Amino acid sequence: MERLIERCAGLDVHKASVTATVRVPGDQGGRRAETRTFRATTAGLVLLGDWLASFGVTLVGMESTGVYWKPVYYLLEDDFECWLLNAQHLKNVPGRKTDVADSVWICQLVEHGLVRPSFVPPKPIRELRDLTRYRKALTAERTREAQRLHKVLEDAGIKLASVASDPLGVSGRAMLEALVAGTHDPQVLAELARGRLRAKLPALREALEGRLGAHHGLLVGEMLARIDQMDETISRLSAEVARVAAPFSPLLGLLVTIPGVSRRTAEVMLAEIGPDMGRFPTAAHLVSWAGVCPGNNESAGKHGSGRTRKGSKWLRVALVEAAHAAARTKNSYLAAQYARLRGRRGPKKAALAVAHSILVIAWHLLSRGEPYTDLGADYFVKRQSHQAYRDRLVRQLERMGHKVTLEPTAA
Repeated sequence: MERLIERCAGLDVHKASVTATVRVPGDQGGRRAETRTFRATTAGLVLLGDWLASFGVTLVGMESTGVYWKPVYYLLEDDFECWLLNAQHLKNVPGRKTDVADSVWICQLVEHGLVRPSFVPPKPIRELRDLTRYRKALTAERTREAQRLHKVLEDAGIKLASVASDPLGVSGRAMLEALVAGTHDPQVLAELARGRLRAKLPALREALEGRLGAHHGLLVGEMLARIDQMDETISRLSAEVARVAAPFSPLLGLLVTIPGVSRRTAEVMLAEIGPDMGRFPTAAHLVSWAGVCPGNNESAGKHGSGRTRKGSKWLRVALVEAAHAAARTKNSYLAAQYARLRGRRGPKKAALAVAHSILVIAWHLLSRGEPYTDLGADYFVKRQSHQAYRDRLVRQLERMGHKVTLEPTAA
């Protein structure tokens, strides 16, 4: 095979150790390989960096192994060009599975250019990514805790969620705290309602009459305390996200011009894909990397499932949430796209298609530095033939049992 990288290294990374192999020019015009194992501690990784530098290594490849690759990559990236490699692309010959053999194989693949590096964002974006991911995880955990609270109330016969749209709103919290404090009179509890909820006082009195035991009160109190604690943590995380994302405010301002994309969603998108679209030659490369485009599965002329590939679950969730929000916007292209696909493909596939469109739009906005310009809700109607559109409407009416006769209006 043609040799591309003159001085390179392959690392087989584990929790406690790193096995490294270097390949450099030999004394007799051939190639020389050396292998050594280092501890995965910071001190051991510093020794690894010095050892690689002594051979004049320019490129280091390592397998993406859980989270164990991160300290290795982060310590070496300032002194070497580092490639993070997909484990599925590094299959070795069966029967030769050792740490040394793996590091040699990785080094040979890098040497001959047979692998491609995975996308690793720069340091500021990695910091933003850690914050947004933990905030999302806490938000999901808060939702689960609220669901547990709802189950306890149902177990006690308290039907507050059937009357109040937000049981954890101001009125709902006041009633729940009163319940925990020992107030069980539905009349007294219902009087704690505020605002528009006071119009439902009779329904509230009926809903708040239950069998709340002592253990129910304990559970509700603990769950409310956990929810409050998570609310405070999420608030602090949001403040820190805003501080870290401040240098990228112009880019966030571009992303929020997309229908359905809030400031929080824009922060997640930027944290996952980064600010530099030069890493993705086209929008198609970006959506393929993110796993929000149809898969390509063909063999012997037969097409298999077009299931999407795996990508960043954090980005996918944010895009799908934005897609559902965009579907509710009025007079927008994305809402029209969702409505057009929902009837034929179902709500899930329609939302994923809109998520795909949002990411394509984001690539263009970040590449050009221009805000979003909506194509309009009538974009699809304008694109199709008036004759075809008219015939389709007639067929729909006929399927509903109507006899259709068309007469042109006077000019």
